[in-house]
Amino acid sequence: MTRIITVANQKGGVGKTTSTVNIAAAIAQAGHSVLVVDLDPQGNASTALGAVHHEGTPSVYEVLSGERGLGEVLQECPEIPGLWAAPATIDLAGAEIELVAQVAREYRLRRAVDALLVGREFDFVFLDCPPSLGLLTLNGLVAAREVLLPIQCEYYALEGLSQLLRTVDMVRTHLNPDLAVSAILLTMYDGRTRLASQVADEVRTHFGAQVLDTVIPRSVRVSEAPSYAQTVVTYDPTSSGALAYREVAAQMVSLGAGQPSTGLSTDI
Repeated sequence: MTRIITVANQKGGVGKTTSTVNIAAAIAQAGHSVLVVDLDPQGNASTALGAVHHEGTPSVYEVLSGERGLGEVLQECPEIPGLWAAPATIDLAGAEIELVAQVAREYRLRRAVDALLVGREFDFVFLDCPPSLGLLTLNGLVAAREVLLPIQCEYYALEGLSQLLRTVDMVRTHLNPDLAVSAILLTMYDGRTRLASQVADEVRTHFGAQVLDTVIPRSVRVSEAPSYAQTVVTYDPTSSGALAYREVAAQMVSLGAGQPSTGLSTDI
């Protein structure tokens, strides 16, 4: 069964898109077929995967509006065979407003993904959500079976996380009973600071086994890679960031689909 994983955190700047594209790239390099659906109007995931996403390009906007099927907007990543992207354009910024009045607005993406998977096989589908809890993120949560939560190793790491977990619980209760929080990923870890270690310890104490063993270090190479329309695993395969993301990808593959998340507390 295809594993559909949404990567979400309403706080910006936590490494959500960076984690999405690099984990997807590392899994694709290991021989799996992977699709990344860019739900963020900024289109950063599209940029990192080398996908064309200027205005007028067939994109996720047309998929959500019902004008195109998801298969019609896919582009293969030029650097990594087997890695595909459904790009986002600036048009997606207006989608949330347009969807408000639509029937079954929360299920638009789910239906598109399900229709795609009927005739085409992917081992993994990653949904990169915008930094908000609006309709685009809600569509991502309803379409997915798993949630990956990136948390920045800084002071405000847990700020708003309880709200996100409550949203996940709400979606599971009312819209998508198959949804599970499969993993929490610590990002932007700076081992030189006591603060990073304290935040990491606090997250591990609170969430236990849900936290992946590998942490993503702060890395200049990780920041540079998108400017070359690449992920760090192709831009500098031997860098600390690339090695860490390969380890995380291996852990994600080994997790298996549908891990229970009922042990996650929303009381933070």
